[in-house]
Amino acid sequence: MSERAPSETTNLDRYGDAALEWSRARDALAVEPSPDVTHFLGTCRPDGTPHAAGVGAQWRDGYLYFTSSPNTRKARDLAVNPACTISVRLPGIDLVLDGTAAWVTDSETLEQVAAGYRAGGWPAEVDGDAFTAPFSAPSAGPPPWHVYRFTFHTVIGVATAEPYGATRWRFQH
Repeated sequence: MSERAPSETTNLDRYGDAALEWSRARDALAVEPSPDVTHFLGTCRPDGTPHAAGVGAQWRDGYLYFTSSPNTRKARDLAVNPACTISVRLPGIDLVLDGTAAWVTDSETLEQVAAGYRAGGWPAEVDGDAFTAPFSAPSAGPPPWHVYRFTFHTVIGVATAEPYGATRWRFQH
């Protein structure tokens, strides 16, 4: 896979600031996973009500990856409706990404994502088509944990440091 580039950029700033460069958002997303940064995944329950949960996401080749026990609310929601959103406050920029999440089972991607988590301090290991580890978040439940690839189609960024601005980027599906 290769990095994705926006097909459309819209300046949302009402104060005269220029549109933000996609590279600013991309570079902020690509920073090593940190316990100081939480990505919030928003899903929709089968009855239509919203659900949000913090996830430890990592950027890899233009996509975000996260894990979930198959028994959690978020995994059950995604099994019915893969449409979701991820929001995150990163140094200098707040982002909201809209897209879909798909369960990843290919061993090469699982090994790459596990290596990324290990580099960030979580000792994830691939076990079949999921991860195991001696621990996870208190709300994660016991292993196995499935890995999901989040493919975004729209991203909104609001700069919280100079240069300021607000921008929407759209991507081909």
